[in-house]
Amino acid sequence: MILLAIDCAASLCAASIHDADAGRELGRCVRDLGKGHAEHLMAVIEEALAQAGKAYADLGRIGVSTGPGSFTGVRVGVSAARGFSLALKIPAVGVTTLEALAYETYQALGPMKVLAALDAGREELHAALYDANGKALREPAVLSLAEAVEIASSAPMALAGTAAQSIANAVGVDKALQIGPLAATADIGTYARLAAAKQPGDRPKPLYLRAPDAKPQAGFVLAREQK
Repeated sequence: MILLAIDCAASLCAASIHDADAGRELGRCVRDLGKGHAEHLMAVIEEALAQAGKAYADLGRIGVSTGPGSFTGVRVGVSAARGFSLALKIPAVGVTTLEALAYETYQALGPMKVLAALDAGREELHAALYDANGKALREPAVLSLAEAVEIASSAPMALAGTAAQSIANAVGVDKALQIGPLAATADIGTYARLAAAKQPGDRPKPLYLRAPDAKPQAGFVLAREQK
């Protein structure tokens, strides 16, 4: 099975073509954009396909990062994955950024509990706790630093994500904590491997843990015409 993985959850706009049967990557394209994922995503996918020597018709599954992350980036990636799924009549599978970061931690440090946490601003963290087999012990949620520190204090465990070092500093050096990747998202190959291993189910949806900052301005709302 040939799988296309997409990640737009953070600053990267990334695509990977993965041969699930052989367990290897055939092609990839990664651009560090910050913004503008929608304008670049199709070109990124086409470059990855060209590297792999594959066409859209060769794809058997789509994998996509579903967040938490950038509201706009996550929406762009998930919308593209669902569109490809519908047009090509193939399943799409979602992978959260937190489970992907936890997986990379296992790969680097070995099996253990992992608290994956991202700095979400407003003194909030987006976090989830996973056991040594990758099963969620605490589903993704908004936590305060104090709540994350309380979880991490039940060491031994590893920390991953952009908030990992802050949590470790708050817990203190006397706890048996290890540090995994400190990034906002995982490598695109990680999303491909995890998506290949999952059983397809419902179509992927963005994982939004809080409402967007941008809201309609009430002063510009037009009143409905009364009939």
